[in-house]
Amino acid sequence: MRLEIREFLCLKDNIGVLVYAPETGATAAIDAPDAEPILAALRKENWTLTDILVTHHHADHVQGIDRLRSVFPGARVTGPAREATAIGCLDRQVEDGDTINLGPHAAKVIAVPGHTLGHVAYWFEPDAVLFAGDTLFAMGCGRPFETSPATLYRSLLKLAALPEATRIYCGHEYTLANARFALSVDPRNEALRRRAEAVAAQRAEGRLTLPTELRLERATNPFLRVAEPDIQASLGLSGADPAEVFAALRERKNRA
Repeated sequence: MRLEIREFLCLKDNIGVLVYAPETGATAAIDAPDAEPILAALRKENWTLTDILVTHHHADHVQGIDRLRSVFPGARVTGPAREATAIGCLDRQVEDGDTINLGPHAAKVIAVPGHTLGHVAYWFEPDAVLFAGDTLFAMGCGRPFETSPATLYRSLLKLAALPEATRIYCGHEYTLANARFALSVDPRNEALRRRAEAVAAQRAEGRLTLPTELRLERATNPFLRVAEPDIQASLGLSGADPAEVFAALRERKNRA
């Protein structure tokens, strides 16, 4: 049986996600940006929270944990060992290459430092689902707050090497703004243009644009396309090392 996944807005633009294993009833929240929408979704589905899978320590990803555990005291909190002190409430600390289980469904932990030093993603390979936190967004990526841009770029390359059919759940609904920026640096990309139009229609109707798929990101996400001549030319860096192009692209997005 496949995982069942529900997503919903939390706070202003965070994405809340619940992951349910129908074989056992095990249910995980991916991060805990705001407890009340998560609790409402659990009540709607009549699911019992058994796990919280934390991607990184930022407050808008962990601030709901205490409230969730007050309602579900047996819920186990899993998160990156390198950020255990900052998160402060981990029952299980994980590192790159570890495996965690939600019922019979196994997820590989992928270390993706960049946005934060210890950021991790959770890849449920048999279900072809990746929970990327704030590392990879639809047509964008996170800011490298605690590492160099080169470190974040290497992490993105790790995610880009996953199977192209992988569905990606991101930490924020940033897609429309990311599409506009992507068009500014990759204006001749017809796949990007079509996707931007579709995203604008989705958001006009109040619909979420996630999950995305890795095949779409490879075709339309400029941060995964820094080796492409058109993007290099738009930045005045034709023939430059892709890591250098990535750093320049990320800095331009910072100023956008």
